[in-house]
Amino acid sequence: MKHNNSILSLSLAVALNISVLSTAITPLLVIAESAPAATQDEVEKGPHNGRMLRDGSFALELAIFETGVPPEFRVWLTQDGKALDPKTVDLNVKLTRLGNVVDDINFFAQNDFLRGDMEIYEPHSFVVTITAKHQGKSYRWQYDNFEGRTSIEQAVADAMDIQTETAGPAALHQTIPAYGSLSLPAGAERHIAARFDGEITRLHVALGDKVSKGQTLFTIESNESLRSYQIKAPIDGVVTAQLANGGEQTSGRTLLTLTDSTHYLAKLAVYPGDFAKVKLGAPVTFQLEGHSHAYSGNIEFIEPKVRDDQARIAWVNVSNENGDLTAGSFVNAQIEIASFEVPLAVKRVGLQGFRDFTVVFAKVGEQYEVRMLELGREDSEWVEVLGGLLPGTEYVTENSFILKADVEKSGASHDH
Repeated sequence: MKHNNSILSLSLAVALNISVLSTAITPLLVIAESAPAATQDEVEKGPHNGRMLRDGSFALELAIFETGVPPEFRVWLTQDGKALDPKTVDLNVKLTRLGNVVDDINFFAQNDFLRGDMEIYEPHSFVVTITAKHQGKSYRWQYDNFEGRTSIEQAVADAMDIQTETAGPAALHQTIPAYGSLSLPAGAERHIAARFDGEITRLHVALGDKVSKGQTLFTIESNESLRSYQIKAPIDGVVTAQLANGGEQTSGRTLLTLTDSTHYLAKLAVYPGDFAKVKLGAPVTFQLEGHSHAYSGNIEFIEPKVRDDQARIAWVNVSNENGDLTAGSFVNAQIEIASFEVPLAVKRVGLQGFRDFTVVFAKVGEQYEVRMLELGREDSEWVEVLGGLLPGTEYVTENSFILKADVEKSGASHDH
């Protein structure tokens, strides 16, 4: 059902350069202020709870029957209030759906009624055109039977940030959650000592200095030979501990600590229920406590033993190219356990509930209508579609809740 008053008021707001998105809830407020939908004319119902259609003394009752069978049309016929033999009537029903898709339904006699030859698939939203012939006379009726449909001008939809995409194939990535923390890899921290005891005659670096492999750290005068020799950096790194100064004896102790922090290990706990799903090389995405952007990597090693809580630890190498990572930071990760292509999928963000169905809103021009979906596998972004939506359909992703609110406000019923 179209809501012209709502569209007019929203269009006027756009024309006056009034922002309808000044707050996150404004679109809902604008819809709530639109005029209520006009009350539908009362529809006459027949004894089979179908719609009665009359032309003089000739009448038919058109009903959707779906007890034990897929939904189908059944028609009972009368003249002057008396039942007609269905074999004496030629009947055709055309259902014109959104986008000018026409379902052409013919009928055959069964018992005391005419039975349609095709399923009436969801949504039951269409213009119904009925033609009948009986004893050389022709009859015709037409009426709108819309549900889950609304109209919004494009300028208004743009102002509301109603976004669409085209339904088609997608790559799904199924994941399991895992948690852990950052640690330095083995060999990333080096404790520097003198090969021969002696006096430190010169300290060439200071705490916090970045050093390169081969750079001189200390000059030592040997106690035995009284000759000087130098201690050089075994790795690139940062001086993270300085434990000796010039004029002191080395005395076989650690003089300083070098740390290579260019990489860390995210050590993730995997519990018994997921052991078999996690493989070496599996892609991992994760967030770090205190960091807004996501990191990614692959599982490079799985420890062969379990912890006391029965978790096995999977290692993921993390580059610290920005230099802002620290050991001990908590990790919240998603480990990919399956990846596959599906021929048809929609984004989860576009899904809404309608009656007992999960739906998306298809867009045709400036009209939007529900599509009842049969869903399959899913990941964090996509859901596989097994039925209810044609490939290539333009459907709403962002802000589909606005359309649901407008449809619910209209009060359109599931009627036939």
